[in-house]
Amino acid sequence: MLQQSARQFRHIARKARTALEHFLQIEAASGIILLICAAAALFWANSPFGEAYHHLWEAPVAFKVGSFEFSRSLHFWINDGLMTAFFLVVGIEIRREMHEGSLSEVGQAVLPLAAAVGGVVGPALIYVAINYPSGEIRGWAVPTATDIAFAVGVLALLGRSIPGNLRIFLLTLAIVDDIIAVLVIACFYSSGLNYAGFGVAAIGVAMVLIMQRVSIGSAPAYMVPGAIIWAGLLVSGAHPTLAGVVLGLMTPVMPTLRRERALVEMSQATGNMAQQDAASDKTDGLAKPLQVLRQAQREMLAPVVRVQWSLHPWVAYGIMPLFALANAGVSFSGLSLTGGQAQYVLIGIITALVLGKPIGVFLATWALVKTGMCRLPAGVTWSGIALVALLAGIGFTMSIFISMLAFHDPQLLSVSKLAVLIGSVTAGALGLGWGVIHTRRAAAA
Repeated sequence: MLQQSARQFRHIARKARTALEHFLQIEAASGIILLICAAAALFWANSPFGEAYHHLWEAPVAFKVGSFEFSRSLHFWINDGLMTAFFLVVGIEIRREMHEGSLSEVGQAVLPLAAAVGGVVGPALIYVAINYPSGEIRGWAVPTATDIAFAVGVLALLGRSIPGNLRIFLLTLAIVDDIIAVLVIACFYSSGLNYAGFGVAAIGVAMVLIMQRVSIGSAPAYMVPGAIIWAGLLVSGAHPTLAGVVLGLMTPVMPTLRRERALVEMSQATGNMAQQDAASDKTDGLAKPLQVLRQAQREMLAPVVRVQWSLHPWVAYGIMPLFALANAGVSFSGLSLTGGQAQYVLIGIITALVLGKPIGVFLATWALVKTGMCRLPAGVTWSGIALVALLAGIGFTMSIFISMLAFHDPQLLSVSKLAVLIGSVTAGALGLGWGVIHTRRAAAA
């Protein structure tokens, strides 16, 4: 029985160790779906049914309880509602990396952290330099974010020849990028703050802490305090999707204290299942052991792992593609690039993504290594760093999200989205081309 329990424990431990690989596989597949949805949105918006495309996302969707009614457009519920789950996964990824990943040790995290900072400062400076004459510098943060799904997807196309440490370097850089993007949204794109809303959000945070204190482990139970935090941030003027980050950072990273008892319960449950008559059509006796196994699994895995595993596929294959479909549809018929501001915004974002992002990432990494403050990870060459720097210029989901916060003029918003699409596709193509050269050099060596 002890040997069986030990095997079960090793099986669960292996599942926990493969969490990163599982994450990378989902992101790689999600990148392809995102590309398809973005292309479909562009085609739909510029087809004879383009008017129906815009009317669909502006259709009102109401939430009503008794005499209370909260009505917003479908576009709002996707961007401000469903994307909260996206930010929840981002917060959970950050929490896990800080606990047991590449952000858990300062020495290991310094190099990708510095590269991420360089990848934010570089494109921001280029965008401001180009747009300063026009005075339209509010969109400086648009080209600073890296889309994990697209970047990892392009890396996956290059095959297994890419060193594991280079994948981790890119993933860590993108996660730090997300942290910076969240801070930028909170600090620079939240206006007219109503501090009473923060009081409401604090009530939701207190409810989460109390529920964790009394060991409530059911994820659906946290939807109520999560909704209170979301509503509080909406009232406060801060972007409500930041509620997802708050909940993600608060998710416990350690399993419950019942792990040893859970092992015993799993062993007993599997023994009871083995005693069932395989030839019998009666399965009533399996209900109890299966229930025990499900409960034991909850006890064995940390909440941060369980929530990420359950939410990540829904976010990657559902919410993010829906976001791309609802926001990537730029209509070319009403788009004008003759105005000075529109031209500056277009050139600024494209240049910042294609040149500013790679230059910032590479120079920051080079500076830390050449000064002796850091070393390149094992198996990673400067050619590999150049590959990561190019792929960091793919900024789709978060860049479009920030565009909608930065530009209130519909014309500039459309130009900004178009620039993000052009810049991201160009950066992805350059990264893929350099990746092919990089892998061939590595194979020859």
